[in-house]
Amino acid sequence: MAKSENFKRVIVSLVGVPLILIASYLGGYYFFSIVAIISLFSFYEFGRLVKNKGANANLFLGGLIIFVLLLNQYLHFTDLELIIVLSSLLLLTVELFRNKGSAIYNLGSTFLGIFYIGIFAASLIGLREFHFLSVESNVDGAYLIISILASIWIGDSAAYYGGITLGRHKLFPRVSPQKSWEGAIFGFIFAITTMILAKIIILNFLSWNTAIALGFIVGIFGQIGDLIESLIKRDAGVKDSSAIIPGHGGIFDRFDSLLYTAPLIFLYLSFFER
Repeated sequence: MAKSENFKRVIVSLVGVPLILIASYLGGYYFFSIVAIISLFSFYEFGRLVKNKGANANLFLGGLIIFVLLLNQYLHFTDLELIIVLSSLLLLTVELFRNKGSAIYNLGSTFLGIFYIGIFAASLIGLREFHFLSVESNVDGAYLIISILASIWIGDSAAYYGGITLGRHKLFPRVSPQKSWEGAIFGFIFAITTMILAKIIILNFLSWNTAIALGFIVGIFGQIGDLIESLIKRDAGVKDSSAIIPGHGGIFDRFDSLLYTAPLIFLYLSFFER
């Protein structure tokens, strides 16, 4: 059974990873589409998780608002504040007529999903379209996204195999009993190392301080993002957010670290790299 699951994981990775990397490189509507798919499926899976706790998130309106947030990040057709205010008014008003259990649970889960997934995912588009003052090429955002993905994926793999090989001390047993401090340290080191290599190979437009700082963000907060999603799943009483990706679980499972690190990297670059 374990071999079968590993085989599925490898096959899915061989197909999925190149598609994501190609979309990241091409940018534009290709990357927007990938982020939209990740976001909307993650929100749907999040809605299924909170349903186990008696909450009925407004999946239709929540998904629509997330799509508008992503589109606005790409096209910049209005202010973010206006979208948030109008969306909040709409969700509150619609909930008045839904009559689906606890209004507090429903609204709380819908708003959390929009902010946690929608706004965080919009940061990914912001990173792909990020304009560095010192460069002119449009592929710089592509190289940045690809480097972040590589850092997360390599860090995750290092944490997994490092934990299996040397794991002795539990990292956060209440949330994720299998994770160890040893694995977390492996993940942290490899995330930084990957970003340093990326700086040498393709991120020459970033300073060394920035490249290392991004490695720190991925190495620390990527793992925190994974723990937060594990916390939500444990509270909901499920192992995976869904089974949509053979051998990998759900979309939310696969991109929790990316969603959590994207806004932090965007904020760092906005303050220190412009």
